[in-house]
Amino acid sequence: MSTITDPKRNSVSTARSLQVKGLKMTGVDVAASWLLSLLIVIGGIVFLLFVMFLTQTWTQGPGDIKIEEAIAGRGDHAEGYERDLEPPGSEEVEEFAEPPLERSFEAVTTAASTVAATFDNIESQANAIPKGAGRGDSRPPGPLGEGEDIIPRFERWELKFAAKSLSSYAMQLDFFNIELGCIGGGVENVDYAASFSKTSKKRRSGKGDLEKRLYFMWRQDGPLVVFDRQLLTQAGVEFQNRQILKFILPQLENRLAQIELTHAAKNGHSSVKEIAKTIFLSQPLAQSGFEFTVVDQRYRIAK
Repeated sequence: MSTITDPKRNSVSTARSLQVKGLKMTGVDVAASWLLSLLIVIGGIVFLLFVMFLTQTWTQGPGDIKIEEAIAGRGDHAEGYERDLEPPGSEEVEEFAEPPLERSFEAVTTAASTVAATFDNIESQANAIPKGAGRGDSRPPGPLGEGEDIIPRFERWELKFAAKSLSSYAMQLDFFNIELGCIGGGVENVDYAASFSKTSKKRRSGKGDLEKRLYFMWRQDGPLVVFDRQLLTQAGVEFQNRQILKFILPQLENRLAQIELTHAAKNGHSSVKEIAKTIFLSQPLAQSGFEFTVVDQRYRIAK
């Protein structure tokens, strides 16, 4: 039995078979496909981030508010209940009082008739009182200045550190950028030491340097005083027969003022004028770092 084939149809089938056998994946095609897939993935991630950016709610905290304290002080003025002006005595009035006209003529006549003229006492309404009648200055002790009746920070603040080892104490000082300093002992300048948890650094104040930072000093010996002496020894600073001080930066001072006022407000005292004493304690945070908290606060008795 014979089979009849169509030569034209066989030629077409053979051509298609040859074309299919010629399709192969080259290295360029593989690289291009991976690159295209990567671009699609990156584009999807960027799109999702852009959607999250548009749907995010932005908030801004109150930030740090600098708390200024204008402290009143009477300086060298006498303590009292008022700040009235003291009337001048007769000696002070006679220096500035204008003499009457007839007295001037009399003085001229006397000067012309005598070689050595003498002046009579000028009559005035001032009483011969060598001292004024003022009743003192009502401002509290301290540097002379106008302001409110506030206990200064260097008198009402006390800093404590929760440290059981020298390394922990050094880490806290470095975290708050606190410098140790030594004054006195026959040395005119101030010797500073810092960077205790790493390589200690020391320096000495120059001639004419004015220290404006708030500082604290020890009132009694304790374990932390021993730590201070050890840190100063490591830094090469002589502390024998000298006063050890702690200098804090204005940023930390302002932060302590905010913490103090917030704690007082929680206890019903909205003004710093009502605070008599605040004791801060440096404690480690849950994640990292340290923070000062108020562990005790006492208030003034209302007058």
